[in-house]
Amino acid sequence: MHYLKHSTIDMDLLASEMSISRATLYRAAGSRDALFGEVFWAIGRIFLAEAGGEAIGTGADRVLFLSRAFAEMVTGAHQLRQFVAAEPQTAARVLLTTATDVHHRAVDAQLGIFLESGITGDVEELRLRSFLYVRLMESVVYSSVLGVPEVNFDLAEPALRALLP
Repeated sequence: MHYLKHSTIDMDLLASEMSISRATLYRAAGSRDALFGEVFWAIGRIFLAEAGGEAIGTGADRVLFLSRAFAEMVTGAHQLRQFVAAEPQTAARVLLTTATDVHHRAVDAQLGIFLESGITGDVEELRLRSFLYVRLMESVVYSSVLGVPEVNFDLAEPALRALLP
């Protein structure tokens, strides 16, 4: 709720709102980046569930439908856009690196989407395809963090489709 209200996480203000010390907040959360990771993953899970509920078809078509819906939700999220614009280095660190579990969780979720959609094959190969798929999707939804102009989903779709056996 703090993030949604402020489009950022101010650890001093959050500790005050929770009536705990800043030290207690850091002991519980680990770091500001870790807390951002949890917030972004919670939002991502909601978006994935909503997109999954809307997804139609099977196989590659279902995966791409879900991905497009997810990308639209992320790019339409005002607080996320505002945070990325205000703190691009923090956003890159939290969303795109191993500094938090966001990327690993996204790869695991993408593997689950592949399997739920009927994409079959060697699980380790599908995991690698999931990794590549997530990196491409990150290029679409977080292009501003990567320092490139907006990457339209339609431009990325052939590359995404090529990763689907």
